[in-house]
Amino acid sequence: MTTRQEALASLTASGPFELIEDLSAGYPVRLYRNAPASLRDVLIATRAQGERPFLIYEDEVLSYETHFRRVAGLARRLQEAGVTKGDRVAIGMRNYPEWSISFFAVQAIGAIAVALNAWWTTAELEFALEDSAPAALLIDGERLERLRPLFDRHAFRAVYVARRGGVEGGEDFPTNEDPALPDALVEPHDLSTILYTSGTTGKPKGAMASHRNHATNIMNSMLNGAVGRAVAGLPDPEPGGPQPGMLQTFPFFHIGGLSGLYGGAAGGVKMALMYKWVPHEGVRLVETHGLSSVAGVPIVVRQLLETAQASGADLSTVIGVTSGGAPVPPDLIRRIGEQFQQRASPGNGYGLTETTSAVIINSGPDYLANPDSVGRPAATAQIRVVDDSGNDVAEGAIGEIWVRGPNVIPGYWRNPEATEAAFGGGWFRTGDLGYVDPAGLYHVVDRKKDVIIRGGENVYCAEVEAAILEQPEVMDAAVVGLPHDAYGEEVAAVVQVAPDLVDDATAEAILTRLGETLARFKIPTALRLTDRELPRTATGKVLKRELRPIYFAKES
Repeated sequence: MTTRQEALASLTASGPFELIEDLSAGYPVRLYRNAPASLRDVLIATRAQGERPFLIYEDEVLSYETHFRRVAGLARRLQEAGVTKGDRVAIGMRNYPEWSISFFAVQAIGAIAVALNAWWTTAELEFALEDSAPAALLIDGERLERLRPLFDRHAFRAVYVARRGGVEGGEDFPTNEDPALPDALVEPHDLSTILYTSGTTGKPKGAMASHRNHATNIMNSMLNGAVGRAVAGLPDPEPGGPQPGMLQTFPFFHIGGLSGLYGGAAGGVKMALMYKWVPHEGVRLVETHGLSSVAGVPIVVRQLLETAQASGADLSTVIGVTSGGAPVPPDLIRRIGEQFQQRASPGNGYGLTETTSAVIINSGPDYLANPDSVGRPAATAQIRVVDDSGNDVAEGAIGEIWVRGPNVIPGYWRNPEATEAAFGGGWFRTGDLGYVDPAGLYHVVDRKKDVIIRGGENVYCAEVEAAILEQPEVMDAAVVGLPHDAYGEEVAAVVQVAPDLVDDATAEAILTRLGETLARFKIPTALRLTDRELPRTATGKVLKRELRPIYFAKES
């Protein structure tokens, strides 16, 4: 039987995944010799898929060939409007097919796609426009309503509106098709995207990524799949064989959704899109289109599984379930294994916007056997776990995770101070705490700023949340720290349960069982039950700053 290490060594020695060493940065960086030079090249390669379906939205099905021709048509329109290489183009819309057309058109001419969070208010959108100064806007009707008050303050060379729904302004989104892309030279180090961070500690920062960053992400994902097949003794897919299909629930303005979009295109996937997440609709799409994989944040995956189980839906075509964007509770991985009877391979990638998605990966049997781990570093990633002085910690000791490699972005748009603070010295400081176990598996325990220090003891929210989510009554949970006169901080939890279980008896039962698995100082001393969904960002992270005033106003 081939081990994972043997398969990785063989696949990266030669062939499509061959790795070479580059010293141009002043330190060794592992690069793929045969990676696409740019996302323009990725787009051109998709033409080989011909009339196979690419994007599915409601009753619309867009083939790869039609997608390419519409991208080419929009790219030419943008060039004719005066958009040139290096210009920023803001994209703000739901996960419509036009999002993909917009994105690839921008990549094709060497411009930089600025992904606007579709949940942002007018004030938040204004900040992104002021910061990035886009030459053009590619938006939907909802964003047009929010952005129209800002039009007089910005000199856009073009404003194209998709799915306007009767809202006036801008030009209709182009539907013309062109058989060829306009000429443009797009190289690996050219900037490709600006994605804004969540801004939980101040104004959002524009994480700027290069074409090499994104191309490396594609290759890492494909290599991980090839390694998994080699270990399982499975052949590589035959060209023209059955087409894989994905239910994509991550928003495209998030690195998880964006990497799923271009990675899916590179892999010839048919991709089902949704206006917003509705569990029963997600189940219907999987059944109707025979989708083979699902991608989403943990709460989305959990709701999909629960809905499918309750309705008796047939999800037998699913062979992969990928979750991320927030800590993935171990109980969810076990449930994937049980509900799909080991047929579906779970996957998780640890990464951030600044690392262009996953730099540590866990999947398949390894993940089922180690559901509390985020896995092993991608082939191109260098990972350190360090103390507050930047020194490597011992195996098993908790420290901050630092990352280096071609996945790591060059910095933040027009923000040299923040760039130096996060990337200075060649290593990206993630702000996440974790450790490496004796088997070489990485574990992430919490955000550095979220650690609760109770009476001198560190309490990691992710560990307590995972234990709470193991309880049968619990639908969702989040843990925060509250000020405490004697201990400095105390552990507090908000737990979602069914409406008929919001009572003292349920809370007492949960706390009693937590005492069987957690040390006493980790057990919440303030517990609030609710039948309401917890507030979350568009990318699935719980808005913990909103929990404190809602549920713990007196304590804090």
